[in-house]
This record gives sequence, C-alpha cells and structure tokens, in this order.
Amino acid sequence: MHDINAIRENPEAFDAALKRRGVEARAADLLARDDARRKAISESQELQTRRNEVSKKIGQAKGHGNEVAAQQLMAEVSSLKQDLQNAEEAERVLKAELEAAMASLPNLVMDDIPDGADEDDNVEIRRWGQPTQNPAALQHFEIGEALGQMDFEAGARLSGARFVVLRDGLARLERALGNFMLDLHVNEFGYREVSPPVLVRDEVVYGVGQLPKFEEDLFRTENGYWLTSTAEVTLTNLVREQILDHVSLPLRFTALTPCFRSEAGSAGRDTRGMIRQHQFSKVELVSIVDAESGEAELERKTQCAETVLQRLNLPYRVVSLCAGDIGFGSRKTYDLEVWLPGQNSYREISSCSYCGPFQGRRMNARYRAEGEKQTHFVHTLNGSGLALGRTLVALLENYVNEDGSITIPDVLRPYMGGDEKIEAAHGA
Repeated sequence: MHDINAIRENPEAFDAALKRRGVEARAADLLARDDARRKAISESQELQTRRNEVSKKIGQAKGHGNEVAAQQLMAEVSSLKQDLQNAEEAERVLKAELEAAMASLPNLVMDDIPDGADEDDNVEIRRWGQPTQNPAALQHFEIGEALGQMDFEAGARLSGARFVVLRDGLARLERALGNFMLDLHVNEFGYREVSPPVLVRDEVVYGVGQLPKFEEDLFRTENGYWLTSTAEVTLTNLVREQILDHVSLPLRFTALTPCFRSEAGSAGRDTRGMIRQHQFSKVELVSIVDAESGEAELERKTQCAETVLQRLNLPYRVVSLCAGDIGFGSRKTYDLEVWLPGQNSYREISSCSYCGPFQGRRMNARYRAEGEKQTHFVHTLNGSGLALGRTLVALLENYVNEDGSITIPDVLRPYMGGDEKIEAAHGA
C-alpha cells in the first residue's frame, strides 16, 4: 500500500516510479479520489457541527416555552441526521474506492535496481561453485523414477497433475533438508522458529499484497479460508495491527510449511517433474525491521539463503531482478538460481526481497522509538531459505552417480542416520 500524502507531495516522482514497472500514471486519479474523500469528510463535519448547534437551540426554545420553534428545530435535526448518514456513507464508499485503487498498484522499486521489461533484463551479481557440464546428464524426474522413489503417477491418481509421491530415501532426504535448513537458520543466524497455520483469513493474505491482485494464484476452501502459498503470509502477519517497541527490532522468523499454489499462469511450463508443483514444502525467512535497516537486512538474508547452497556444495548464481520482473510487493529482490545439469541451466531456488513499508502499511504494523509519540510503519523482508522440492531436484542432478545412486552431502548425513547414499528401491 502507498502513502497518499507522499503521492500528493510529489506526484511526478510517483508516476515515474510506476513507469519503471510498466504501469501507467495513476497519481492524478488517486489524488482526485482523495480530494473527493476529503470533501465528503468536510461535508460530514459541517453537518455534524450544524446538527449540534440546532440541538442546543431546541433546549433553548423549550426553555422559553416556544414549542412551535422547538418542533421546527427538531424537524431540522431529523433532516440533518439523514443528511449526515448519507454523507458518512458517501465518505466510506469513497475511502473504500481509494483504498482499492491503491491496493491494486505494485510497490515502488529502489533506484539502484536495473531497468528492464522481463527476466532477460535481470543482472547477474555473482556466482559460486563450478557448474558441471554433461550433455548426457539426466533430469531429476528421470533419476527419481529410476530409483523407484519418485512417483508422479501415484500423485496424479491421488490429486491430479502437478503432484508427486516421494518414497523411501527421497522422502527421508526431503525431511532431512528441512531439518538441516531450520537448524542452520535458527542456530547460526538467529531466526526464531515458528509453526504457523496454513489456513488464513482474507485480511492476512491482503496484508502481504497477495489479495486482491493474485486471487487466481491461490487455493481457497469452501468456508472462506485461504491456503497459504508461502509462510511469508503468516510470519509477516505476526506483527499485524501492533505497535512494537523499537528496541525489539529486528524480528527474524523462520518456518517450514507446506505451500499451495494454483500455478494459474504456468500452463505448459515445467509440466514434468517437481519444479512447479501445486503443493510443496519450503523453509521461509521473514524479517521485521525499522526504516533504516532494510537494505542491510536484505544482504544478510540473501547470505543466509546462500549459505544453505554452499553447505550443500551446489553451484549457484545471484541475480538482481529488473523493474519489470520484480514481485508485486518488493522494492528490491535477489534471486538465487541453482545449477541443474539435467537442464544445463540455472533455475530459481530462492527469492529474497525487501518490501519497505509496503506490507507494514497494509497490516497497520508499526513501531515506536523510546520517548517518542510518533509511530512508523515497520519495514518487512522475506526470502526462501530454501524451497525443499527444488533443492531436492538440485541434489539429484548434481549428486547422481553412474550407477544411478545418489551421494548424500556430508552435512545431511547426520539427518539420514549416517547413510552415505540413496540407492534404488528393492525391485525398482
């Protein structure tokens, strides 16, 4: 959500920032809506003042025994009451229309992110590790199916397309990944582990900017709950409608949860395998900070996610998203793209984003410095640390052996009972 007062102070800068994201100018429209809302508020206040004045005169008229005047004044008060109700309803409608118009607009990106229209204009920042080149490399679904432990047919029988059943060693490996990531982020990076709900109300999804714009990307239950597409939704909303003490910041939360996405816009993309599923598990990282700490926290959060890949010895690169490719609620985003030999390309495995006060304003989440009366909206950040399914994909393609077995990375072996390999299931 945007600050209408900031738009009023510099409408040209607001429109220029929207233009970088490929959005047409909206300042004039928003300010006209706000002017109409302000006018309605002024009319309501004038009517309330007049009503109070007339009400006082009723008592005065009765005190002087002038019943006729009192009755006339009472009729005027009744008429003013209706006029006031109409004016207040008009103000509520105008306010709701302004908020809806504001809520449909994306966050304004930072000056230092690259210009561009789409992912082709993103800028690589750095690389880590040496990608393997193997023209005969298999993709993860070929490896997993050959092991007899990755079953898309069973997933389809149970739920339809874009679901999978993992068994035996691969199921254990996915669980091991989640535990390893949580332990790393909690024990080394100071995140607080949370186990949040995955069913939430409208205002919670609205708070992070997924409603109303991205309704078609989400799953909803028949009784009105939304299935969370990421733990960002719940972890960020832990501070909704609160005023925090400045000294309590930063707050850092992590959670491992199932995530649910309709993949409405991905028809024909990654139809095979685990890259793009309707249900997957992910370790999420969320930070709540003050207005001065956002950019430094983004660098820190990105390094936390990178550390997971480094400990797993998976080659990756860091990419700064351009203005035309960045997420709706983000001011600046780094994508981590892991190397997949089976696709001979880098694929996204994490996005780390700084949202500024955009979500804080939507959630009415604020902080106050000691000794100050004024409050400020919190600044929020989120990032994957990491998506378990895509990390499993990367492990299969980077750690597969000639006999089809999978070498388990050293850091995961304590979570796998000391096993060093995953081999084909009996009879596979």
